[in-house]
Amino acid sequence: MLVCSRKCGGTLFRAVFAEVDVDSAGEYQDHRVTQPGYICLNCGAPALDLAQVPGELEAEAQAEEAAASVTADILCPVCETMVQLDANMECPNCGSPLEVPRLP
Repeated sequence: MLVCSRKCGGTLFRAVFAEVDVDSAGEYQDHRVTQPGYICLNCGAPALDLAQVPGELEAEAQAEEAAASVTADILCPVCETMVQLDANMECPNCGSPLEVPRLP
């Protein structure tokens, strides 16, 4: 599902990073896209592969979720050890469940 980034309406695209295999007579045998990257042959603008959008959005959401995880220094109420952990984990020393205080 390739589309031109300038929305020129072009329907032909060239794979920028593709390897093409030919025989000794120069006849096409096979191809491989080594890295996604396409150019609109109508206007020369970069083309976007809309089929990759859901995967990119999911990867971005996972990265944001990992960055947003709360890390805190907590004093374990059982063994009184200061530990640094994420939300809803257990003490690495005694194994007792701990909760990170929620910020308002």
